[in-house]
Amino acid sequence: MEQQLFRIKSVGTKVTTDEFELLKTKARADGQTLSEWTRDVLLREAKEIYPNLDLVSEIVGLQLLTMNVLAPLARGERISAEQFQAIVRSVQSTKVKAALEMLVRRREPKEV
Repeated sequence: MEQQLFRIKSVGTKVTTDEFELLKTKARADGQTLSEWTRDVLLREAKEIYPNLDLVSEIVGLQLLTMNVLAPLARGERISAEQFQAIVRSVQSTKVKAALEMLVRRREPKEV
C-alpha cells in the first residue's frame, strides 16, 4: 500500500490589495486558483535552489535501502518479506527529507 502524502502545513504572506489583484489575475490567466498557482510558484522556486533534488532523493533512497537491508544481513539475520516492505515504505517516506537535509548541510559554510 502506497503512503499518501497529505498537505498539512501552511505558508502565508501579506500583500497589498494591488499585489493581491496582480497575483489573482496571473493565477487565473494560468488556469489555476490563486492557492494552486501560489503553491506551484513557491515549489518551483524552491526546487531551483536544489535543481537535482529528485535525482539526489533517489540516490539517498538507494543508500538508505541498501544500509537498512544489508545491516541485518551482515549480522547474520534474515529479513522477511514484510520487514523488507516496511523498509521500502520507510525509505519512500523519508528519502526526500534526508536528501534535503544533506543538501542543506553541504551548502552551509565550512568552518576552517
